[in-house]
Amino acid sequence: MKQNLPILLSLLALPAFAEGTRELDSHEHGVGELNIAMEGKTIAMELHAPGADIVGFEYAATSDEDRAAIENAVATLAKPLDLFSFPDAAKCTVTRASAELEAEEDHDEHAKHDDHDDHDDHAEHDDHEDHAKHDDHDDHNDHDDHAEEASHTEFHAEYVLNCDNPDAINKIDFAYFEAFPNALELEVQIVSSAGAKAFEVERDAPTLDLRGMF
Repeated sequence: MKQNLPILLSLLALPAFAEGTRELDSHEHGVGELNIAMEGKTIAMELHAPGADIVGFEYAATSDEDRAAIENAVATLAKPLDLFSFPDAAKCTVTRASAELEAEEDHDEHAKHDDHDDHDDHAEHDDHEDHAKHDDHDDHNDHDDHAEEASHTEFHAEYVLNCDNPDAINKIDFAYFEAFPNALELEVQIVSSAGAKAFEVERDAPTLDLRGMF
């Protein structure tokens, strides 16, 4: 299984997946992404969902209630078979599961870069009052932009399942929508020996028909 995992994760990076992958800074509230790759009896899954879908907010946790909501969400996301139900006949078990809340990756780098530039500009034109005023204006805009970027957070989860009878996988039921009331849709991309295919699973129709996929 450990030998298969890198192969499965590399499948998740194929163009078939990359074309439909949402960037963190342009994610759409209500819409998450689930990538699935299967090889033999092993299934690798990767979930990305906006923070607003999972806990109802995307700002940094500032209260005990916020922190508790995040902890509860991570604990729920770490139980994939409670969220994505495979047929009992497939005899699937979880061999690996992880979940976390993450922020936009290059926000800190962008902030540091801007801070460095502002420092250099200020050093070069320290005696120009008009430029100082201009810097203040830019700093204010930068602050607003950074605050907006920082709000773009999402939950990320990775799973590996072992299914003793993968031929029995003809559907997935998405209890995910019951667990997270703000989630409206998951963009699902699947790759298997039968090829790659994309689906949209919505709250109103939370079952994905996989006949012919595995």
